[in-house]
Amino acid sequence: MHEEERKRMVEKLVRCGYVHSKEVIEAMERVPRHIFLSEGVRDYAHSDTPLSIGEGQTISAPHMVGMMLELMELKKGYTVLEVGGGSGYHAALLGYMVGTEGHVYSVEIIESLARKAEQNIKAVGMSDRVSIILGDGSKGLKRFAPFDRITVACTAPNIPEPLVEQLKDQGILIIPVGVGYLADLIMVKKDKGKLIKQNCGGVAFVPMRGEYGI
Repeated sequence: MHEEERKRMVEKLVRCGYVHSKEVIEAMERVPRHIFLSEGVRDYAHSDTPLSIGEGQTISAPHMVGMMLELMELKKGYTVLEVGGGSGYHAALLGYMVGTEGHVYSVEIIESLARKAEQNIKAVGMSDRVSIILGDGSKGLKRFAPFDRITVACTAPNIPEPLVEQLKDQGILIIPVGVGYLADLIMVKKDKGKLIKQNCGGVAFVPMRGEYGI
């Protein structure tokens, strides 16, 4: 049942223009989104809407996840930093796309969510390529830097300088920037130290916590 619903979800995202690359389509078809949700909301796992994961946090709507994955232009073997790991769903998709040759470091500041995300990642067999780390992701993760890609799943008042510093040359950073829950999704490309920014439209995310957050 879940597999059929997941396929229909992805087909709808393709029709609506949110996803188009074969890599993103395959990842979203293969990674079981319902595993990352509690029993109470699993029936809505494939609805295109954010869902509660507890602690005042949410799992992003599938269209937002797909859109961010497309913007990241991921390749096998990449090292990726995710800020705001939540349930671990996005990290699992990233892990699927970078393959066993790459690695995803997903930082979550809320301990209960980090522990649950770790369990979820193990349940879908991604522990070899996805590490869930408890900490303040707004400061990045210097010991594993630099990163080919950085993705942020919470609204930051400004782009944290440590994330820019820890991004490889020719790397891409995707981050919602704004106040409260409302933000603009900003794509930052680093080119020989120069930052090229592109506004990808309005979005809604929970506010960033930590040193560079609220």
